[in-house]
Amino acid sequence: MQQPNVKVGIMSGTSISFSFAKDYTIDGKTVGGSHTATLVDGEIEWNGNRYPSLEFTPVNIADSHFTLIDVTIGVNFHWERKENQSFRGSLRLIVEGDKLTAVNILPIEEYLLSVISSEMSATASLELLKAHAVISRSWLLAQIDKNKQLTETATAYCPCTRTDGELVRWFDREDHVNFDVCADDHCQRYQGITRESTEAVRRAIEATWGEVLMDGGKLCDARFSKSCGGVFEEFENCWEPVHHNYLQARRDSANPTDFPDLTVEENAREWILNAPDAFCNTHDARILSQVLNSYDQETTDFYRWKVEYDQEEITKLVRERSGEDYGNIIDLIPVARGTSGRIYRLKIVGTRKTQIIGKELEIRRTLSPSHLYSSAFVVEKQGNDEIPDRFIIRGAGWGHGVGLCQIGAAVMGEKGYNYNQILQHYFVGANVTKLYQ
Repeated sequence: MQQPNVKVGIMSGTSISFSFAKDYTIDGKTVGGSHTATLVDGEIEWNGNRYPSLEFTPVNIADSHFTLIDVTIGVNFHWERKENQSFRGSLRLIVEGDKLTAVNILPIEEYLLSVISSEMSATASLELLKAHAVISRSWLLAQIDKNKQLTETATAYCPCTRTDGELVRWFDREDHVNFDVCADDHCQRYQGITRESTEAVRRAIEATWGEVLMDGGKLCDARFSKSCGGVFEEFENCWEPVHHNYLQARRDSANPTDFPDLTVEENAREWILNAPDAFCNTHDARILSQVLNSYDQETTDFYRWKVEYDQEEITKLVRERSGEDYGNIIDLIPVARGTSGRIYRLKIVGTRKTQIIGKELEIRRTLSPSHLYSSAFVVEKQGNDEIPDRFIIRGAGWGHGVGLCQIGAAVMGEKGYNYNQILQHYFVGANVTKLYQ
């Protein structure tokens, strides 16, 4: 197998401004400088003409790049912002509904140079960078393969089910039909050469070139998040109801089987209200700076955290985020917890409506103006017994908790674990296999 290309959706808008640092070509003509493309009557207006799509190819990919203006990063998260970003490879502009979308096409190993530096600090330990290179490559190729199979079999992928009294929704591949992956946290952070790259990242990519995680002859769906909160979550509690043997419930420590059953409410409550020992239970600023980029370091509490809402705030928040009027919020009741203590079925009890929602990201987005750090939380109500005056949410971890825990893996790297040991800790029984040279 030769190194494949990847198509990455970067940004969308009714108009997109971009520039070329060196010469690019389109339809045999050379272009450079600054440009703006605009959506007009369902077509792309550029340079005085209209097109169904445009693709600009670098004359020399090694020393050429293009820049996109005002790319939004951290979409819907607490640190969302815009920045100009530069990318190697080709630029494709397509029409998607009422917007234009900019797609970057480039070789996968070139893509990974940026992903590793965008997902964490490029100063992380070499063994952590190598482990992350393997899982990022594995996840990407697994998503491309999954999309190919769905297309070939004409299988409908439905990430949402609604029944009387229950809404279950997960967020995965459903938004991306015209490219392989997006550039934001919905998939993997990819910020082009804006975040690329140190010599250590290049060494990690070269040392693991073409290496992926396999299980039973299939690519592993190798997920990762910032902090598991002490115990790993299982795949089916966050996405489609499929169990992967390599994604097991384990404690993020040198004693991985030493943890209580966090699907039991009393155990989950005790676990979350305390701060048990785990690799990711660290406040070591030096280690955290290796894992977290500057905007991630704005989050100071992630292993254990707290948010509070008064009745007016939570009523308005749930109504705006869910699009449904629950009335005043009476209670938030965990119905089902996963292996990490994360809630994947939550009953919202209101004066006008009661409904169970899931899975974890739907819960997180409903109970926060951006997203709660995780759905592993317990709720304390204060004030009036009928309609509480205040809700205090105390939680554990940052992200979905499935697969590699980035902060835990960073601590493992500092403790001297090599990248194969790190991968085996988080992906039990999976094999590292070289897929291409």
